[in-house]
Amino acid sequence: MRYVSTRGEAPSLGFVEATLAGLARDGGLYVPASWPRLDPDAIAGFAGRPYAEVAAAVMRPFIGEAIADHDLARMTREAYGNFRHPAVAPLVQLGASDFVLELFHGPTLAIEGTFDDCQAIVKGMFNHHAFCDRAQLAGVNSINWARIIAQTVYYFTSAVALGAPLRKVAFTVPTGNFGNIYAGYVALRMGLPVDRLVIATNINDILARTIATGSYDLREVQPTSSPSMDIQVASNFERLLFEAYGREGAAIRALMATLAQSGAFMLSARALSTIRALFSADRCDAQETAAAIRTTLRETGQLIDPHTAVGVAVSEKEMRNPAVPMVVLGTAHAAKFPDAVKAACGMHPILPEWLADLAQRPERIIPLPVDQMAVEKLILSLSRAAQAGAAA
Repeated sequence: MRYVSTRGEAPSLGFVEATLAGLARDGGLYVPASWPRLDPDAIAGFAGRPYAEVAAAVMRPFIGEAIADHDLARMTREAYGNFRHPAVAPLVQLGASDFVLELFHGPTLAIEGTFDDCQAIVKGMFNHHAFCDRAQLAGVNSINWARIIAQTVYYFTSAVALGAPLRKVAFTVPTGNFGNIYAGYVALRMGLPVDRLVIATNINDILARTIATGSYDLREVQPTSSPSMDIQVASNFERLLFEAYGREGAAIRALMATLAQSGAFMLSARALSTIRALFSADRCDAQETAAAIRTTLRETGQLIDPHTAVGVAVSEKEMRNPAVPMVVLGTAHAAKFPDAVKAACGMHPILPEWLADLAQRPERIIPLPVDQMAVEKLILSLSRAAQAGAAA
């Protein structure tokens, strides 16, 4: 399996190289050079199997010979048996929830800006090739292909539980950077019978507006109770545009250049029609989000976080065919956003048992301005690779 850039000017890479690179050197995102397919019998065979085994089977075609079968099986068992992993120098918004800031074991770089500011800095660092090479920079944020294929597994396991591949299944996904819902598109290309993918947004509804009008038009970000969706630049949407424009890198380069210059671009009629054939979209405001939290608690006894609540609220607007199950992807534990959940329903969510001592754990938060050079300087000071290179 080889990976190519959505902008068509970076060299193709293997799985490991594409994973470590994150962003392509031409500013694009890596996608498979061709789409692997699973036959219906293979998909049906996922029923009842352990999640880790399904994960290995779904991800295997994208990995090729880069990782041996026994190593991949071990890695998925370990990954899905224990979700706690130390992180070094994650980049988050200053003002992120205490849950997020306390969860990381290493230093957390907190940017005094929005998600889009953080994402712009990350992209800028990956495009600063000398810095990238010196720090041996890699990222596992939502633009990384390895994260996309890990998310693809959700769609197979949930759909098979509901009768796939003998019946189609629809999905509603709370959407900010478009990575999770794009994973649903990947599952479709692999052969999963997906009826429809519903984009659920909060009031920062650039994707809903784009599907409705064909105009991708940046506006000011409005803070909400679902901050991971407070985004205007949905980076992974570029991957879908690449498919909608027939994998023409030049067309994507032109769109992204127009976006950088004017803050907007217009989809071609053909590309918009291609996207609308599979995707629909709607938005949810603060009152609807809170109501979804209350209703879900009352009807099921489950507390959901504000992002999941956006998905629930939009799914109810988008229900079309009672014969087609609609799966809403839950995106976070309610305890990650305790203030918003309590304000909506009066109940303070309890942390999972494995995080019960979270408030007592040491944290190291390093606030930084919206300044790529300041972030690069700090990362170099923390990077063992950079320090080893300087010593040599």
